[in-house]
Amino acid sequence: MDERIAAWAEVLVGYCTSVQPGDRVAISGGIAAEPLLRAVFRQVVLAGGYPAMNPNLGGLQAELLGAGSDAQLEFISPIEQFERLEADVSIRINAETNTKSGSSVDPSRNAKFDLARGDLRRAYMERAASGSLRWTLTIFPTDAYAQDAEMSTAEYAEFIFAACKLNDRDPVIAWRVLHQEQARLIGWLSPRRTLRIVGPGTDLTVGIGGRNWINSDGKRNFPSGEVFTGPIEDSANGVLRCSFPVMTGGREIADVRLRFEQGVVVDASAAKNEAFLLASLDTDEGARRLGEVAVGTNFDINRFTGQILLDEKIGGTAHVALGAGYPDSGSTNRSAIHWDLICDLRNGGRIEADGEPLMIDGRIVI
Repeated sequence: MDERIAAWAEVLVGYCTSVQPGDRVAISGGIAAEPLLRAVFRQVVLAGGYPAMNPNLGGLQAELLGAGSDAQLEFISPIEQFERLEADVSIRINAETNTKSGSSVDPSRNAKFDLARGDLRRAYMERAASGSLRWTLTIFPTDAYAQDAEMSTAEYAEFIFAACKLNDRDPVIAWRVLHQEQARLIGWLSPRRTLRIVGPGTDLTVGIGGRNWINSDGKRNFPSGEVFTGPIEDSANGVLRCSFPVMTGGREIADVRLRFEQGVVVDASAAKNEAFLLASLDTDEGARRLGEVAVGTNFDINRFTGQILLDEKIGGTAHVALGAGYPDSGSTNRSAIHWDLICDLRNGGRIEADGEPLMIDGRIVI
C-alpha cells in the first residue's frame, strides 16, 4: 500500500471527522477504492468508533433508474436512512469505474429519484449544520476519472495526492495554513452586501448581506479549498455562462447559459443535453434559485477534470449552485437538487464585492 493511502485515512478519520470512541461511523464507497476503504475502516477501529461498511458496486444506480418502478425509485433504504439520519459520522469515497453509466436514463427518472430524497437531503444538511453529523467526502483515483480528466491513471493519482496535500510531511498543518488564508478572505467578505462575478458570457450580481461565509478547509470535502455562502434568495440578477460542462447523472451538459431575474432562472439553454438541464430546473420551486455562491482557492487544482468535487475548488474560479443551500450559510432555499456551475476567471474575469475587487484574472488581490 502506498504510504499516502494510510496518511489519507488518518486525515479523513482524524482531521476531517474527528471520530471519537463510541461514534457510529458510516463508511461507503466504490469497491475500486478498496485500499482506502480498508485503511479508513482500520483507523475508525483504532479511534474507538463503530464502523458500518457499505461498499458499492458500479452501475447499480443506473440499473435502478432505468428499470425500477416509481415505487422502487421512491423507496428509501435503511442504509440511506442510517447514513443520513442516524450515523454520527459519514465518510464517503467516490470511486466510479464508469462515469457515463446513467447517460441514457430518462431525465424525469432522475428528478423523481431526487424528489423522493428531498426531505432526507434537508435533514442531512440540518444535522451537519447543528453538529450532530460530521461528514466528509473524498475521491479515489480510478481509470474512469483519469480518462475523463485526459490523464493516465498514475498521473491522475498524483494529481489527487497533490490536491489533498498528502505529499506534505504533515497534511493537517497544510490544511490549517489554507484555513488561515481563507479566514482572511472571509474577514474581508463578511461585511459586504453584494457580490458580482464577471467573466466570458457572465455578469451576475447576488446579494450576500447578513449571510455567513463558510471556510471549506478540507474537513467536509477532501480535497477542498473554497469559501462560500448562501446568496439572498431573490437577489440574483444577470447572466451566467458556465466555463466548463456540468457533469451530473452520467451526463455532460455543455455550454450552460442562464439568465436570472430577482433570484429566479427565467431563461436557460445548453449546447448539449439541454432537455436534462430544463427538466432539472423544473424539479421543484427551489431548483431555479441559487443556494450557494463560492470562490475557489485550491491552486493545486489547476485544470478541469470532470469531477465537481475537484473542479469547483480550482484556484481562480467562482461557482454558484442551483438548488439547495446549506443552512449554516444562512440559505433558506430548499430543493432536491444541488448543481454547481463554474466560472473560470483566470483569463479576463473578476469578482467584486460592493464594487471593490477581490479577484482579477484568477488572482486574489485584497
